[in-house]
Amino acid sequence: MQAIWKVSQRRACGVIQLDPKSYRYKSRRPDQAAIEQRMKEICETRVRYGYRRVHVMLRREGWETNH
Repeated sequence: MQAIWKVSQRRACGVIQLDPKSYRYKSRRPDQAAIEQRMKEICETRVRYGYRRVHVMLRREGWETNH
């Protein structure tokens, strides 16, 4: 929209009623694909384990899962 009509970011966001801060937002969350994959592997092999037990197993394997 900005490039086609050559308008500012603020004006373009105003037209589509979007907060400019939401448009510029960049997530600072680290990528967790590896730990999510490991959690799925644990849950597939140990079907009866709940989230607490899976968390304990991840900690024993050396994963940093919580502060």
